[in-house]
Order: sequence, then C-alpha cells, then structure tokens
Amino acid sequence: MIPERAVIGGTVRAFENETLASLSRTCADGERVAAGFGATAEVDFRVVAIPLINDATERRSSLSRRRTRRRGNVDRNGALVMASEDFSYMLNHSPGAYIRIGNGDEPGGCQVHNPGYDFNDAILPLGASLFARLPSASRPT
Repeated sequence: MIPERAVIGGTVRAFENETLASLSRTCADGERVAAGFGATAEVDFRVVAIPLINDATERRSSLSRRRTRRRGNVDRNGALVMASEDFSYMLNHSPGAYIRIGNGDEPGGCQVHNPGYDFNDAILPLGASLFARLPSASRPT
C-alpha cells in the first residue's frame, strides 16, 4: 500500500549567507517539482540561525599572540563547525568574533550535546584571562 501523504523534515545549515539563501530558494522549488508529478507539496523553510561570520579584524585582535600566551594550546585555524549559534545575529549587526574555548582531552572532554560531556572547570581561568586581555573596545557593554 502506498501512503497518501508523506512528511519530510530536516535541518539546513550553511557557512555563508548567500549559500543559505540559495538553499532556501532550492527547497521552495519542491512545490513545483511535486506539481510536475501531479502531486502537491508544502514547503516550510525557516531560518533559525544565520551563518556565524567573524569579523577578520576582530578575530585577529582577539587571538593576537600577546593575548594568547599559551600559543601551543590555541588553534587559530580550526575547522568550520556546522553549529546553530544565535550569536550570529549579533555579529551580523556589529563587528566581533566568536571564540570557542575547548574542553580538553580528559574524560568528558567531548563536544557539547553529547551524553558523555562534562564541563572542564579548570578551563575557566584560561578563558577569563583571555577575556580580560581583550581590548576594552572588544568587550560587551
């Protein structure tokens, strides 16, 4: 028996605003594709988080060698991450930089949203120290 109705859901994320806009247009084409087969489709594409794009100047300033004394522990060229982060909306209006502070390689040092995750309290002084050395113009008011 072939069902009369199907529901397809998913999450779409992108590293660039132009790519997200293109994906939105492509998904909207689903209604026309369905019509071409004599069917109907309803596309409900919602943007929950826009791509998080650091301002290059602010990123360089935040990760300057003066501010990150423990250079061996700083990955200035980390891989892009497909996370949904609402901080992206702030960076869309004001230049800034989103910096992730790792959790270490100890047990529980996995990524967040993992059942084995355990916040590494020992990382707090490192993060606070970095934040304290940021230029005052970079700090939120």
